[in-house]
Amino acid sequence: MRSIWNGSISFGLVTIPIKMYSGSEDRKLELDMLDKNDHARIRYKRVNERTGEEVEYKDIVKGYKQDDTYIVLDKEDFDKANMKKSKTIDIEEFIEEEEVADVLFKKPYFLEPQKDGEKSYNLLKEALKETGKLGVATFVMRAKENLSLIGVYKDALVLHVIRFADEIRDPADLKLPDTKVSKKEVDMAKSLIEQYTEKFDFEKYKDIYNEQLMKIIKAKSSGKKTKVEKFEAEATPAKDLMAQLKASLEKKKKKSKAS
Repeated sequence: MRSIWNGSISFGLVTIPIKMYSGSEDRKLELDMLDKNDHARIRYKRVNERTGEEVEYKDIVKGYKQDDTYIVLDKEDFDKANMKKSKTIDIEEFIEEEEVADVLFKKPYFLEPQKDGEKSYNLLKEALKETGKLGVATFVMRAKENLSLIGVYKDALVLHVIRFADEIRDPADLKLPDTKVSKKEVDMAKSLIEQYTEKFDFEKYKDIYNEQLMKIIKAKSSGKKTKVEKFEAEATPAKDLMAQLKASLEKKKKKSKAS
C-alpha cells in the first residue's frame, strides 16, 4: 500500500508520527461512455471557455471567485491556511463508541507508526482498546478540514473521516408518516427483530452486484442474451401487517429448526 498522508497524531503531550493509508477500496466497475453509433469512447477535454482551446493539466490552477475576478491559490496557500492541521491529527476529546451514529462515517484510513513512534502508537492503541473509546480529531488533507474518529481495527489504529454537523441534512424536511401502530404490532415486530438478531459477521457480506454485472458484460461480449429477472417491491397493506409479522416469525422458526 502507498501512504496518502504523512504527519502525526497527538493526544495530550504525546505525539505519534504516522503514515495514513486508505482502508477501503472502491468496488465499482470502471465503465467508459461510448457513442452509441460507433462505440467510440467519449473523452472529456479541459477547455478554456474564452479561447475554446484545450488546456494542459500542468497549466490548471484553482481559484476562488470574488466579485468578477478570481483569487488564484497554489499548494503553499492550502498548507498555510492551517499548517498544524495539515500535518497533525489532533485528538480533542474521547467518546463512547456506542454514542456514534453510523450516518457519520464516511471512509476509513489505516494509520501506521513512523520511526520512533512505535511505543507511543501501541500506547494509544492499547488505551483505546481497554477503554472502548474513540478519539475525536481534526486535521487538514487535500485542502479540506476533516473531522474524524480514531479507534482500533484488527490491531491497527484506524481513522474514520466523519461529517461535520452542518454537512448532515435535517430529516425534518422529509415527509414522514404519522400513522399510529398498536402496542401489539410493536411487540410482534420486536420479537421478529430478536429472532433475526445474530452476531455480526463482517466476512459474510459480499459485493455480488459487480459479479453479476461482469457476467452480463461477458455474456454481451460473446453475443449471448442474459435472462432478466423482473422484480417489483410491493408495500405490505396496513390491514395485513400482523399476519405478515406472524408469518415471518414462523418462517424464521422453521428455518432455525432445519439448520
